[in-house]
Amino acid sequence: MKHCLAAILVFGFCAPAGAENFTTAAEVRPILQATKPHWIAVRQYEGRDLLYFTNLLAWRCGVEAIHYTVNGGEEAQFAAEPCYEDSAQPNALRAESLDAILVSFDPNTVQTVDLRVVFDDGSEETAQYTRETIEID
Repeated sequence: MKHCLAAILVFGFCAPAGAENFTTAAEVRPILQATKPHWIAVRQYEGRDLLYFTNLLAWRCGVEAIHYTVNGGEEAQFAAEPCYEDSAQPNALRAESLDAILVSFDPNTVQTVDLRVVFDDGSEETAQYTRETIEID
């Protein structure tokens, strides 16, 4: 019931348990659209700017590629870990290092970030962020 209530709050309906695996663009796109302001985060930690992709990675199944640009520079592709479609929790993060969820920069470097997310159906979503809107403590 708790999961159903959360689904109703986000999507306006509750699907039967196990009805979706959240492994396709059609399944994850509504979630990612609803959480777009929180796809990434930045913080300064131990003398580095850390750009986190955690929220976006939590729904990476159904996503083919994640591209980012910092401060209008060259576009890079974030190397996300694969979707574990053969498991009960295909979107689970099994990261063994922080490099699997973030990119590190010199301190106070990240001022703007542009994202381009390519879904497995070929469609794309873009987002632009300023440091002020994504900075965490």
